[in-house]
Amino acid sequence: MLGTHKLICDTFCEIYSQIEHYCDDSFWDFGQHEPVAGSVTVLSRQTFNQHYKRIKELAVAGFFYPVLANPTEGSITLKHQCQRLGLIDLLKQHKLALVGCGDMEPELPHLFYDSYLCKPYEYQENRDQCARADEIYAKLTKPYKFLFLNGRTRPHRKYMIESLRSVLDQALWTNLDASPVYSHTYQTDLLARQTEIKLLPEYYEVPQFHTGLELTHQMPFVKNELFNNLWGEIYIQAELYIDTYFSLVTETVCDYPYSLRSEKIYKPIAMGHPWIAVANCGFYRDIRNQGFRTYGDLIDESFDSIDNNQARLDKIVAVVQDLCQQDLAEFLVAAESTSKYNQQHMADLGPRIRAEFPQQFLDFVQQTFHLNE
Repeated sequence: MLGTHKLICDTFCEIYSQIEHYCDDSFWDFGQHEPVAGSVTVLSRQTFNQHYKRIKELAVAGFFYPVLANPTEGSITLKHQCQRLGLIDLLKQHKLALVGCGDMEPELPHLFYDSYLCKPYEYQENRDQCARADEIYAKLTKPYKFLFLNGRTRPHRKYMIESLRSVLDQALWTNLDASPVYSHTYQTDLLARQTEIKLLPEYYEVPQFHTGLELTHQMPFVKNELFNNLWGEIYIQAELYIDTYFSLVTETVCDYPYSLRSEKIYKPIAMGHPWIAVANCGFYRDIRNQGFRTYGDLIDESFDSIDNNQARLDKIVAVVQDLCQQDLAEFLVAAESTSKYNQQHMADLGPRIRAEFPQQFLDFVQQTFHLNE
C-alpha cells in the first residue's frame, strides 16, 4: 500500500521483480484486468502501446495513477514514445509518471533509474571477460588504436563515422545500419554520403554470434540477423579491448540536453578500458556526479560544455585525431588508474542502485501524485 492507495503492477513490467514485495496485486493482461479506483498502477511499455487509449481515459478522469515503467528507454527516446502516444499533457498535469534510464525536463515527472549500470555484470560470461582487464595494460603494442562500435544509425553516429574517415583504418570499428539519415540539424553534406555496413573480424565476435553473415545490398540493417534477434550488444568480448587503446563510444542520445547512459558506455567501464563518449552536452558532468572519473588530465574534455551539437562533435573528432597522433602506449599507462577505479566503482555501485531502487520508486510515486496530501 501507498498510504490508502493500492500498488498494482503489470507482471510484464521490467521493474516488477524489484517492487513485487510492495505490491497489493498484479496482472498479466490489462485487457482482462479490472482497474482499481485510486490505485497506483505500474504498466509496461507493451501494455501502454496496446491499451494507451483506455489508460489515458482513466488517468484523465482521475480514476487511477498510471506509471509507465520502461527502464530500457530514457531521455529523448522515452519522451518520443510519450509524444507518439499523446501522453505529454498527462505528464505535465502529474496524472502520469515515468520510470526510465535517462533524464528529462523537470516538468515531466520521471524517475531516472540507471538500470544499464547493473546489466553487464549480470552475465557470468561478462564477468569472466572483465576479469581479464590486466591484459589490456600488459599489451602495449596493439593492432588497432581505438574501438568504435556503432549499431542503429543515428545522425551523430553517421557524422562521426564520416568525419573520422582519415583514421578509421587505424580503428576496430562497426556499423550495423546503412540506412540514410533523413532528419538532422547538422549543416553538413557528410550525412548525405553512403555509409557502408561494417562488421567485426570473426576473431573479435562474441562466440555465440559467429554467424558467418554474408552481406548483400538488400541488407541496410543487419543487427537482428547478426545477433539472432537477441540483445547481443550486452555481451563483452575482452579481445576488443585488449587490442585497442581506448573506446570511442557513440551513446544513444546526443542532440538532447539530458543524459542517457546505456550499455554502450558501461561495457568499456566494466572492462577497465579508457573511453571518450560522444553524447549530449553535460554527459561527462553527469557521469562524474555518479562518482566515476574521466580522463581530463590526459585529453581535452571541454567539448562536454559545448551546447551546439555539431560543434561538440567537431571538437570530439579533433580530440580523437590528436590522440591518434600521440604515443598511445604512454596514454594507456597513464589512464590505467582511472580505468581501474571506474571498473571497481561500477562493480560497487550496481548492487547499491538495485537495493535502493524500490524505496526511491515508492518515494517518487508518492511525491509525484501527492498521495500524502
